[in-house]
Amino acid sequence: MQVRSLPVLQNWDCHSCGDCCRSYAVPATADERRRIEGQGWESLPDFQGVPFFVKRGGEFYLNHRADGGCVFLGTDNLCRIHGKFGSAAKPLACRIYPFLLVPAGDHWNLGLRLACPSAAENKGRGLNAQLGDAREYATFFESTAAKGAIESPPPPLHGSQVVPWGDVARIASAFSKMLANDEDPFERRWRKILFIITMLKKAKFDGGGDAKKAVTAGKLSEMLHVLGLAADDDEPETAAEVKRPGWAGRTVFRQLVAVFSRKDHGAEKGTAQRGPVRRFASAVKFAAGRGRVPKVHAVLTDAATFAAGEVPLGALSDTAVSLLARWHRVKVESLQFCGSPNFGLSVWEGLESLALTFPAAMWLARVLVAGGKSLDASVTQAVRMVDDNFGFNPLLGSMRQKFALRMLANRGDLPRLIAWYGR
Repeated sequence: MQVRSLPVLQNWDCHSCGDCCRSYAVPATADERRRIEGQGWESLPDFQGVPFFVKRGGEFYLNHRADGGCVFLGTDNLCRIHGKFGSAAKPLACRIYPFLLVPAGDHWNLGLRLACPSAAENKGRGLNAQLGDAREYATFFESTAAKGAIESPPPPLHGSQVVPWGDVARIASAFSKMLANDEDPFERRWRKILFIITMLKKAKFDGGGDAKKAVTAGKLSEMLHVLGLAADDDEPETAAEVKRPGWAGRTVFRQLVAVFSRKDHGAEKGTAQRGPVRRFASAVKFAAGRGRVPKVHAVLTDAATFAAGEVPLGALSDTAVSLLARWHRVKVESLQFCGSPNFGLSVWEGLESLALTFPAAMWLARVLVAGGKSLDASVTQAVRMVDDNFGFNPLLGSMRQKFALRMLANRGDLPRLIAWYGR
């Protein structure tokens, strides 16, 4: 199967910051463990009495030292396995990060996690220059999968409605173009997309309902164009014209922000995440939305308050808007927002979940600005925090969180939250 990079301008190269080596629990297969155990590390003084792996829940992971770094991370922030034996000697999870390979019918889409600092800052070579490595990873996945990715069905649009992979890609392409439209403020781009999704949820597509009234593949592009024009007419020009989200909507939103912002492992683990009692107490505080923000992530200062999250950021710089557009376009065009990469969400619900990451990141950016960070640095940090959890934190795939997302969308609070925190 082919691997296709995205038309989005996105660059990346590893700059040896060591962030991923300190942040993640890296799984190791039996073959990977045997390979590493045969490399002779036990003969070195700093590995005496230090296990290479730890076992949790029946799975083996690379061990971490007391300072939070991987047991194989050197003082120069470089992987010692890579330095001595080459990239292929490392576990696949280390080699592939921060790439994402998303099955899309007859090919893989190449995406990227902007939780990585170099990815968020767009530093390095274009993704097109790295297709060789991506094809190697894809070949491995295909060789180990019980069923080839080519057999993966497309995610449903909504409920039981399904369209071919080509139409899913057509929808993603149309919305990516809207996210790139710099004639609109970034928050309005998302409000227009949500307007179109609301209309499309009412439509019947091929394979469902009355075939004479169904939207066929040939008509989908035309329909998206027409609805785009309607959204431009109907959606208010500025965030100030949009009704404020209700109390219930803001309460549910803060609870989702708590999940998007939390760090449960690594050097940046929040102190509020240490133990079930503290986690429960922080959840109660996020629901109440008063006083100090629980330190669910190490970058949050002890003085961070919920009040700061309600203070508008003002106009975003071109740098910040460019980052936000690139972030969401990568997620949309790679199809990371729906299906298996995002807890089995349908296309429409997946787009709504991605839309919610914008106000979540803006809320966090407000809190970080109040803590002394510059606006651009705050937006970058907030994007990294939210993207670290998007599609990966299992809490976001729970029935409770899916219900919360559905409630925000059905109540009409989602576009209001986007406008309110996009001010």
